[in-house]
Amino acid sequence: MKGTGSELCDNTVIQVNADRLWQSLMDMAQVGATTDGGVCRVALTELDMQGRNLFLDWCRESGLATSIDGVGNLFARREGSDGTLPPVLIGSHLDSQPSGGRFDGVYGVLAGLEVLRTLNAFNISTPAAIEVCAWTNEEGSRYPPAMTGSGAFAGVFGVDEILDKRDANDIRFGDALDAIGHCGDVPVGNRNVGTYLEAHIEQGPILEAEGKTIGVVTGGQAMRWYDVEVRGQEAHAGSTPMTSRRDALLSASMLVQAVDQISQDFGEDARATCGYIVATPNSRNTVTGHISMSVDLRHPDDGTLAKMDVALFEACRKIDLEKRAQLEAEQIWYCPATRFDPDCIEKIAASAEQNGFSTREIVSGAGHDAFYLARVASSGMIFIPCEDGISHNPIESATREDCAAGCQVLLEVAMQRAGH
Repeated sequence: MKGTGSELCDNTVIQVNADRLWQSLMDMAQVGATTDGGVCRVALTELDMQGRNLFLDWCRESGLATSIDGVGNLFARREGSDGTLPPVLIGSHLDSQPSGGRFDGVYGVLAGLEVLRTLNAFNISTPAAIEVCAWTNEEGSRYPPAMTGSGAFAGVFGVDEILDKRDANDIRFGDALDAIGHCGDVPVGNRNVGTYLEAHIEQGPILEAEGKTIGVVTGGQAMRWYDVEVRGQEAHAGSTPMTSRRDALLSASMLVQAVDQISQDFGEDARATCGYIVATPNSRNTVTGHISMSVDLRHPDDGTLAKMDVALFEACRKIDLEKRAQLEAEQIWYCPATRFDPDCIEKIAASAEQNGFSTREIVSGAGHDAFYLARVASSGMIFIPCEDGISHNPIESATREDCAAGCQVLLEVAMQRAGH
């Protein structure tokens, strides 16, 4: 890893401890570890609780003041010398996909902790306080939509709205939060934040393919999530003529193809995915009567995404008429395109250049907590490469050197934004 680090007035080089950061990542990866090398820490489960508690233990060992708000967001604060200044927040998430990797989200949280450990090690005082945050339910795999903890903090979602969400087993979010003991008494949001910074693996192939170490994230694409219900009619697989059927699975398969076509019709920046499907009665000798499925549409341009939305509903209407299975699509989440703070972008690029790290500007294809924090604070993101661009997968991988490089940039920008 290249990198000169920052210097104090006595020429002491301030550099993150790459070994300590890596060991923290590997230790956290043991919580919810799966046999294929990945992790499973789905939000508000016992394993998520174990990961959250380990993080809090590490924070307290570092002398940080910890707290939990009313939707389970975790905070660890290192006080500044000027109590009148708004804090710098550094964060991401600890929850994972059901079959997730060792770096998605958790890298940003533990890189933030390493920033504060480094400041402690060099006895550096910053005028503004710096806090590390672990946002609840970023993935949204158990309780859709995604980024609910940060969204509640930013005022996008109401607290009661979040607490009343239910998972596929009808377990209420608030009850699950109580069960793991992480429903805190700190009010959710409604406080002044000076800066929000988030480090993350890219979750795509661009940085690795171009041989770049730091992705200077300028913003994120707009996203729409839908729940789709397809209602046909159950019938006997042997005695029901093909022309008489109202096969919900057939209609759903046509919708999957239509969604893929939408991505092709709106250019290379368009993304369209059907990632969840449940068939009823799910019997080999019965025509499927009902399908529940999801659609995920994304594009960097809000106007284009709106046209993709129109195309989705038109596809549903056409399939409904052709196959006589009723399709009902409901949008359950919309996150508009995000633009990050120009000064944060500039400082991230400058720090990377000073350390000798190669860079490129990049728009995030994935959703991140920083999207919502950008609504209430000057925000910026730092990407590092991940192997083959693979994420949301047990084989997800990043190098020790790249993790340290992103953390070094994070440290320097956080210090600057905290007034040092």
